[in-house]
Amino acid sequence: MDIKCRCNQECIKKPPAVLEEIGYIYSPCDNCPEWNFKKFKPFSEQIDPIQKVNANWGRCSCGRRHLDVVVAHILRIMQEEGVKDEKSTLRDACIPLITPAYPLKNAPYLSKDTLVILSPDLNEKCSKRIFGEVPEVKGVLKGDITDTVGIKDSALSFNKYELLAGCDMRCDLVQTPAGPLCIYKHQGEIHIEFPKPVSPKISTLTRVMSKYEDPKILDCTCGPGTLGIAALKYGASRVVFNDIWYPAAYTTALNLEVNGFPVELFPNKQGLVAHGKSWDVYCLDIKELGSVLGEQFNICVVDTFPGVDTASFTEAVMDLCEEVVVI
Repeated sequence: MDIKCRCNQECIKKPPAVLEEIGYIYSPCDNCPEWNFKKFKPFSEQIDPIQKVNANWGRCSCGRRHLDVVVAHILRIMQEEGVKDEKSTLRDACIPLITPAYPLKNAPYLSKDTLVILSPDLNEKCSKRIFGEVPEVKGVLKGDITDTVGIKDSALSFNKYELLAGCDMRCDLVQTPAGPLCIYKHQGEIHIEFPKPVSPKISTLTRVMSKYEDPKILDCTCGPGTLGIAALKYGASRVVFNDIWYPAAYTTALNLEVNGFPVELFPNKQGLVAHGKSWDVYCLDIKELGSVLGEQFNICVVDTFPGVDTASFTEAVMDLCEEVVVI
């Protein structure tokens, strides 16, 4: 399948290219200045930092800037546009989502197109100004991080964040026992998760998989495909992915291709979105899986949104598998 981003830019790289950047992409050079902003103090009251960054907004000759300085620049634009008042702190500005994202010990120094921001307070005028004046920002989203993106249940309506400027394609680098995965997503369409040094979800999955030889797995609420792709890397003989949210199912197909599992795309006929050598991707209500799939699995993985009652999900797949694992 075509793995080019919908913005027609080179937003998507395969793991070898991403891994080559790890270790230096967010590291300061010897000349990068250190910053000590107070996150909970109004930025307008931090006179010395404002004077220091005023000329070039703290950009080093290497082209990088500390994340706090980038957020301060964004906040100043929001204040000038009347979106935030003069008492606003750096914590009030936005949710900064770096790309590629992986666990960092220190705040990153950012270069061009390495940040997507999310805020419920933005408007189109302010967003376009941020995108035009802050080169580290590749995309600006309007939305509240407490609002779940996607569909929680078939009886409920969907929710997306609104892309106001740029491109919201992001990559999370997820560690697995079989090596790292690059998990891409248009962040306005997929639930936000923050990578950890060791993923509890993947640890649970690999522990359960170790009880079987070459298990068949149904990832019935797959999101962007992280768990099912990790299962394939770890030795699953077959994985069927499913998500009722079409952007998630399509994103899963993209991430299979990115991580070395070529797929063929299908029209959304009987829920089948994509097919590969040992995997299929469906977009169906979980209650329809039994009548469509016609096969049995060793493990069914249920990974719902936080706070969702999993009882109905578990009941819907019990007859399809030996074991249901709620993650």
